[in-house]
Amino acid sequence: MQYSQIGLPTGSVKATVAAWVAFTEGPAVDANGTVYFSDMVNNRILKLTSDGTLSVFREPSGRTNGQTFDLEGRLLHCEGAEYGPDGGRRITRTNLQSGEYEILTETFEGLRYNAPNDICVDGLGRIYFTDPCYWEASRKEMEMTVEGVYRIDLDGSVTRILKQPAIQRPNGIAVTQNAKKLYLIDSCPVPGGNRKVWDFDLDADGNPENPTVLWDFAPGRGGDGMRLDMEGNIYVAAGIKNPRHANETDEVPPGIYVFTPGGEVSGRIPIPEDAITNLSFGGDDGKTLYVTAGKTLFKTRADIPGQVAYPKWKIVG
Repeated sequence: MQYSQIGLPTGSVKATVAAWVAFTEGPAVDANGTVYFSDMVNNRILKLTSDGTLSVFREPSGRTNGQTFDLEGRLLHCEGAEYGPDGGRRITRTNLQSGEYEILTETFEGLRYNAPNDICVDGLGRIYFTDPCYWEASRKEMEMTVEGVYRIDLDGSVTRILKQPAIQRPNGIAVTQNAKKLYLIDSCPVPGGNRKVWDFDLDADGNPENPTVLWDFAPGRGGDGMRLDMEGNIYVAAGIKNPRHANETDEVPPGIYVFTPGGEVSGRIPIPEDAITNLSFGGDDGKTLYVTAGKTLFKTRADIPGQVAYPKWKIVG
């Protein structure tokens, strides 16, 4: 039997999402192989140990989105403002050894952040994070007119390093451990909005300069999270099977797109679920790749270890 013969003809109706029961984001892997990842809809952070045990790490989480580890193995959180109320709209840090949980920054020039989204750390310990706002209900509460990119220096001071019109709506961010390069996903879901991956040089103070477009996903769904490997390749979570609005197409199927530092596509890891959001390297050799998408945490393998601030891989051979 042809399944298209059952009920209405194929293509005459289309299922759409009626409700989210989970929306995974922000994976980060510690030295023991435990993966910490966000469930934004349920306002919690989950953790999956190397033996497969799943538990709740923090609830509520302040609508935590992106996460990463700093040089000392402390877990950094982008507390956002999406998928419901009670968003923290700040950057926080957890010492997993002592349990200490602290606020690093929650305002800039006296105004609360919009919805901190993604975060990374360079080899000097400087923190970079993005602050867009994608949730329409939260946009009504924005105190800033800027959706920007910020750097937290070692003394705790915060500098806005990118804003409009140089970029439109910053999302995923990654920085090389030698603090020479910064990559930024600029994904703006409005008519004609950017679907770009930007490549910036960083000066000695951590300021971006010499912008070039590494890749443009337009008119498909642009990138979300991103990570780098030890050879400088860029891994971008992008694409969608079922466009969610008129300003998005299915021309970019969901997957992890791998780009060379020169901006050529060297591979794609298909991910069979919408909407793919982020990724992180882990495992003893740094080649295990964890991917968040929709309600699922996926796992696969890469050929090259990830470039991360922490942990340092126990590579054999």
